[in-house]
Amino acid sequence: MTRSARTGERKNVVFTLMKVFSLLFFSFILWIIYTANTGGSSVFFELVAAIPYGDKLGHTLLFGILTLAANICFKFSSYRLSLPFVAQPKGASIYWGTTLVLIFVCIEEMSQAFIPSRTFDWLDLTADGVGISLFSYASYRLARILSFKR
Repeated sequence: MTRSARTGERKNVVFTLMKVFSLLFFSFILWIIYTANTGGSSVFFELVAAIPYGDKLGHTLLFGILTLAANICFKFSSYRLSLPFVAQPKGASIYWGTTLVLIFVCIEEMSQAFIPSRTFDWLDLTADGVGISLFSYASYRLARILSFKR
């Protein structure tokens, strides 16, 4: 087996493991959301409450890590979005994983306005956006390191 074949095989194993991790992590987030929506309690809620700004930090990290994992699973694939205020002539390059997490976050956060045990909070949505942005940048850096040129 050649060296490049072994490297390609290792990359496939890593991407498979990332898909499993992403699915498990997404399931964990869904469980957290379900528990919060039904008014349940969890050791995670107690931990977040014990840390100053723990709720916002939790939002930033949960959805940031999900963004990075999704971008890795999609092998850093992206699309171009032409916006009039973006200086790049070909438009901004946006990861598919980032887009899917952003859609999920918007739906989840806004749905809280209709659930009696929850309250919609703009700061939560902002913390989600900060995490998504930071970890999208981390995805960009990681893609360059792993030679997924954009």
